[in-house]
Amino acid sequence: METLWQVCSLVVQAKNQQVPEISNTLNGLPGCEVAVFDVASGNLVVVVEATESQMLLDTIESVRNTEGVLAVSLVYHQQDEQGEEAP
Repeated sequence: METLWQVCSLVVQAKNQQVPEISNTLNGLPGCEVAVFDVASGNLVVVVEATESQMLLDTIESVRNTEGVLAVSLVYHQQDEQGEEAP
């Protein structure tokens, strides 16, 4: 049985004073993890994983719609099929 695995990384620009709160919100989204953030610059690096492209797009849209987020840039995207190998 094969499954699809997708991962992307985002650079999120946000209002400086809201960065810690935004980080907590994004970490609560399914498949979403804030790898690092900098309050002074208002930047966050976010990794998103999903098994379907629509799930990935929905999560990116949720990031974009988070209060205090100013911009979201897709930096990297990879899609792989994973499954059992036949003997």
